[in-house]
Amino acid sequence: MPEDIRIGTAGWSFPRALEVFPAGGSGLERYAAVFNAVEINSSFYRPHQRKTYERWAASTPAGFRFGVKVPRTITHERRLVDIAEPVARFLDECGGLGGKLGPLLIQLPPSLGFDAGIVERFLAAWRKATTAATVLEPRHPTWFDAPAETLLRTFEVAQVAADPAVVQAAAEPGGWSGLTYRRLHGSPAMYATSYDDGRLEPLAERIGGETGAAQSWCIFDNTQFGAAAADALRLTALTSPGPVR
Repeated sequence: MPEDIRIGTAGWSFPRALEVFPAGGSGLERYAAVFNAVEINSSFYRPHQRKTYERWAASTPAGFRFGVKVPRTITHERRLVDIAEPVARFLDECGGLGGKLGPLLIQLPPSLGFDAGIVERFLAAWRKATTAATVLEPRHPTWFDAPAETLLRTFEVAQVAADPAVVQAAAEPGGWSGLTYRRLHGSPAMYATSYDDGRLEPLAERIGGETGAAQSWCIFDNTQFGAAAADALRLTALTSPGPVR
């Protein structure tokens, strides 16, 4: 697979029946033998020590990358306000990934509408704290308009392309064009529905057309019944050079 395409799942659990994963090693080691990226979701719910991130990084190949979800303390509890201390703590922790740190994911609560003043102050503080690749997944309709798009571009933050999408614009990449990041949660049943070839084949074609100018990530979050790993494997095959079965 081209290095500018990264496909994986939210977390690294997968059905034991998938024989493509090697038998030996930890769950992460087995996962990283097949995929080139993962999204750490557990960081949203609880902090991990820096040494834990260091151990994860040491367990994976050189080309592997970790996306990391920003803690809910920042997004859901403080709602982007008064965030200097939790941001500094989070960045120090996930900094343990070193060169294997991928995009930082800021997922907003559905109730958090766009407020230009709050958002500009937050993004300015965020960019003062880190230059790491950053993606934002807004889930309120007020985010999908020109003022939000302008701020995201100004601070080089990409808007997640999500499925299902709260509005049509949420299904498309937005914001900073230096990174494309898709999160496929499963639809119509969130976290449960798998994606068939009728949906994955056109997606693979799109991803293939996006490479070169921007890195493209695609994370499957339909993990409830184990569909994510199988869907990620299929998309990996569809985006890899050579014949596809």
